[in-house]
Amino acid sequence: MQIKILDEAEDDIAHGIYFYQSQKEGLGNYFLDSIMSDIESLHIYAGIHIKISTYHRLLSKRFPFSIYYKIKSNIIYIYAVLDCRKNPSWIKQRLENQSLKED
Repeated sequence: MQIKILDEAEDDIAHGIYFYQSQKEGLGNYFLDSIMSDIESLHIYAGIHIKISTYHRLLSKRFPFSIYYKIKSNIIYIYAVLDCRKNPSWIKQRLENQSLKED
């Protein structure tokens, strides 16, 4: 299966890199490597994760982030990469807004 990271998810990853890089030099790169490793694991494990609304949710192995994705026509679409420490209502609203953009 092919993996496509949508623009909003790329922005989420960029914000995560910036945040962790500001905490410690090199941590932003480690965050990126870890998140990309988690995303690459979807080649093997796509579809087995819990569904939240209409998205599958993969929890990152090293950082408190969730990766929200859907599978359509043998393509895995990454819609969001969100910090789990955010308010749950904010996360829910973000995912609902994302769904509205799809329609």
